[in-house]
Amino acid sequence: MWELQRREEYSMREKYVDANELVQTLGICKSKAYAIIRKLNRELEKQGYITIAGKCSRKYFEEKYYGYGS
Repeated sequence: MWELQRREEYSMREKYVDANELVQTLGICKSKAYAIIRKLNRELEKQGYITIAGKCSRKYFEEKYYGYGS
């Protein structure tokens, strides 16, 4: 049971970024990290995607900030 829960948690971290990760990765304050996530989620919602408050698709984040997938 614990192993399944750990796998699910890992899978979520793999698919989404959260404010804490952006703070560490980008060296910004937490309020700025949440602002970035809100902005990206609004963009995704305009494209018709369902979003999760406080988390953003890792793939979309990497495309927008690092140019991956371009």
